[in-house]
Amino acid sequence: MTTTLLTGIGSLVTNDPSLGDLSPLGVVADAALVIDGDGTVAWAGPAAGAPAADTAHDAGGRACVPGFVDSHSHLVFAGDRTADFHARMSGRPYSAGGIRTTVAATRAASDEELEANLTRYLGEALRQGTTTFETKSGYGLTVEDEARALRIAARHTDEVTFLGAHVVSPEHTDDPAAYVDLVTGPMLDACAPHARWVDVFCEKGAFDADQARAVLTAGMGRGLVPRVHANQLSYGPGVQLAVELGAASADHCTHLTDADVDALANGSTVATLLPGAEFSTRARWPDARRLLDAGATVALSTDCNPGSSFTSSMPFCIALAVRDMGMTPDEALWSATAGGAAALRRTDVGRLAPGARADLVLLDAPSHVHLAYRPGVPLAREVWRAGRRLI
Repeated sequence: MTTTLLTGIGSLVTNDPSLGDLSPLGVVADAALVIDGDGTVAWAGPAAGAPAADTAHDAGGRACVPGFVDSHSHLVFAGDRTADFHARMSGRPYSAGGIRTTVAATRAASDEELEANLTRYLGEALRQGTTTFETKSGYGLTVEDEARALRIAARHTDEVTFLGAHVVSPEHTDDPAAYVDLVTGPMLDACAPHARWVDVFCEKGAFDADQARAVLTAGMGRGLVPRVHANQLSYGPGVQLAVELGAASADHCTHLTDADVDALANGSTVATLLPGAEFSTRARWPDARRLLDAGATVALSTDCNPGSSFTSSMPFCIALAVRDMGMTPDEALWSATAGGAAALRRTDVGRLAPGARADLVLLDAPSHVHLAYRPGVPLAREVWRAGRRLI
């Protein structure tokens, strides 16, 4: 059980105001961090006061931030949607129905192919600083294909989400009620043992409020915690339903009424914003400033998927949020770390304070502000998870 002193940190973001400058980021200048032998943070603060440790590692004056927490992704799939993207960038608008293209490719893929794709995208994300991620099913839409997606995902993360209610399956196009019965019955029975969360795409072209409620309450009855794809393409009932059911997060939140904003600000549901989707669909940006000013908790995530947001880069999403969604660099970083942890109801990640898991990123930069200041630049010099350097 060897302890490690990480010293020479030019700027340490702890996300604990009591440890640093009293800001939400809890920034400590000229800092150090001690990692316990069990992979957790034992101490964080000014380098001058650092306790002794068994080994030392010099950060070389770099900024250190918590590992990114990507609380919304769709990584178990096959194929891509290059043709869709090309057409969309040439003038065709995005709609929910394109998901069925990926469904066909995913059903045709072997388990080995799906897992190889998953690990490829996880490797991309890790190299950019993501140390915790959630991922969903939703590209199988049969009992067998949804269950195998979750089994594959569960080999790589505890944050697994059952999204059988992504869109109505091709076989049930003319009978969506029968598909909801399938999702809430045999499919849920097969999938619940492999998932922590239940999700639904509550949107025109996908599932209405009554259908979404049926899916979520059935999942809750099996011990799954709800989250909702809400208000992405239009104004709708998704956010209100999420807050009513105590969902951990309402994700997208692009089209919000004042009542939606008030509900998020006064409830426990995190508003997870996914700027990669707006970037890739040329859609209206979510108004993060409006949510933050109202007092809502905001998370940032990639929504990595082959159709509407094919990026695994949390730094890219931070840059978009600062440039186009009204967030400050500090708010965007907090939302990509502590905000994502809140969306997953985790207290052990998204911060670098005693007792937290030692997930951290050393940036080739003197400050976390460079994540937005230098968009597209690979700034993650080192990535540590649970006290082990992986990159």
